[in-house]
Amino acid sequence: TMSTNQLKARWKAGKAAVNGWLAIPSGFSAEVMAQCGFDSVTVDMQHGVQDYQSMIQCFQAMDKHPVTKLVRVPWNEPGIIGKALDGGAWGIIAPMINTREQAEAMVSACRYPPHGTRGSAFGVAHTDYRIGDVPADIAAANARTMVIVKLETRKGCDNADEIMSVPGVDIGFVGHT
Repeated sequence: TMSTNQLKARWKAGKAAVNGWLAIPSGFSAEVMAQCGFDSVTVDMQHGVQDYQSMIQCFQAMDKHPVTKLVRVPWNEPGIIGKALDGGAWGIIAPMINTREQAEAMVSACRYPPHGTRGSAFGVAHTDYRIGDVPADIAAANARTMVIVKLETRKGCDNADEIMSVPGVDIGFVGHT
């Protein structure tokens, strides 16, 4: 089966975790950050100059280190979320989650059927799938993928209890944009 998401395991165990934030579109910078002892590193595609191509290069540079790869996507949009996951992200941070419905849509975009609507393709995120065992691999991917909602408006914070009760939401990130 696929590897375990160590960040998700730490949080489930009630342990603290430290996340690095990567806005520099450089594999070298990503590799240096992955060596610094962070539990996770977030490639920020919402603000700054990271794009899909640089995200892939950053992930490739981080692959040999025990760090969980996260992406802050520009928006809660299924195509963007699926592409980031296909590129190797193990967790998605989506901005401006203000309602339960938006959180449900995000969870759906992050999960394969029957738990969501994520489509499958055989790209970077799927290179360890085994022929004949794809259902088990898909179940493992659903289990390891983290859904991190960004609560950054008054409406989102007012609806936090409702948003955080959505099955599949792992973390609520409260903070500014």
